[in-house]
Amino acid sequence: MVTTVLEPSKHALAHFIHRLEQGLPMLEDSEQNVMEVVGILKSYGVVLDAYSKNLNYVAESQFLNLFPFFKYFNGQLTGDRLLKHWWHDRINFEYAEYCMKSMFWHGGGGLDAYLDTPEFIAAAKKAIAARWRNNPLMLGLNKLFPDFLLEQTRQMAYYTGLGQFWRVMSDMFIDLSDRYDAGEIKSTTDVTHHVLAGLVADASRPITYKVEIRGEVYELIPESAGLTFLMDTAVPYVEAIFFRGTPFAGTISYNAQAAQVPADQPSFTYGALYADPLPIGGSGIPPTLLMQDMRHFLPDYLWDFYMNTPRKEQDLRVKICQTFQKSMFCVTSAALMGLAPSGLEPKTLEEKQANREFFEHWMDRFLTSQIKAVNA
Repeated sequence: MVTTVLEPSKHALAHFIHRLEQGLPMLEDSEQNVMEVVGILKSYGVVLDAYSKNLNYVAESQFLNLFPFFKYFNGQLTGDRLLKHWWHDRINFEYAEYCMKSMFWHGGGGLDAYLDTPEFIAAAKKAIAARWRNNPLMLGLNKLFPDFLLEQTRQMAYYTGLGQFWRVMSDMFIDLSDRYDAGEIKSTTDVTHHVLAGLVADASRPITYKVEIRGEVYELIPESAGLTFLMDTAVPYVEAIFFRGTPFAGTISYNAQAAQVPADQPSFTYGALYADPLPIGGSGIPPTLLMQDMRHFLPDYLWDFYMNTPRKEQDLRVKICQTFQKSMFCVTSAALMGLAPSGLEPKTLEEKQANREFFEHWMDRFLTSQIKAVNA
């Protein structure tokens, strides 16, 4: 007799594999978890809205500006805004650039591949020539170092790629909060399926990039390039930011002789799913900027929850980071469910086995993550 029942997994994280196979997130369900995750994603959505607008502004309006002193003002420079900027009463757009540069460095996906194609290089060279048409110094520099401005153009493409990705995610998280307020979101499964539905809905959304120089439009990434939201920005983002990340200065030695940093990038485990929340707030810890930004937009119910903890505001950024990690396990669960080779309703044993192998492969990477800590 042919069986269609799959044997239980023997993986060290089998419990979470079985949850994913059942369409359940890696974060256990509880009223507190739902409240924390939705609340922090509401705040995150507001911050991502600002990050997205600025990244797209830089890509489109600061193209090859070698000294973009006022790039964080989105073209709206006033004395009042400048004073607030100097006083750090502002969104920390530096964190958005940190994420962009991490994606740029780690690469992966169709965007990374397209930036090395002859089509992109030809389009970039046309835009570079137009940008510096009346500047013999820069044109001469470009001849001496032909890869310099080309690499800057590639970086501009990552500005807009991440900006377009975060545009979708911001709207998704704000909508999640609205549904929670309306009583439609009641479990971590509801949260995860909301994110999954959003990822699927925008999966084929095109990623494009064009700049206007002296009244003429230059298409650097045309729609015909076939780059899309899910596979070419979302998946590389999860890989670069959730999993790999970069080692934080001051918490690990960059000295090659100490051998504390892996020799190969795929072995990096410094992303959001692995990071220890305790150093948040310390010098040289980039996520501190994000936690600082999110603290300004916490919904009242999440703020009250934090204020009812023993240390109240003293360790607020650490608590925000802990909550944020919980939310990222929900988001990552949605991404993995969306990428499962046989979907969430496999019919045959072969399809179930394909999903099992897929989830076990990914769970190998979760062995040293914070997956048990967020479920403690």
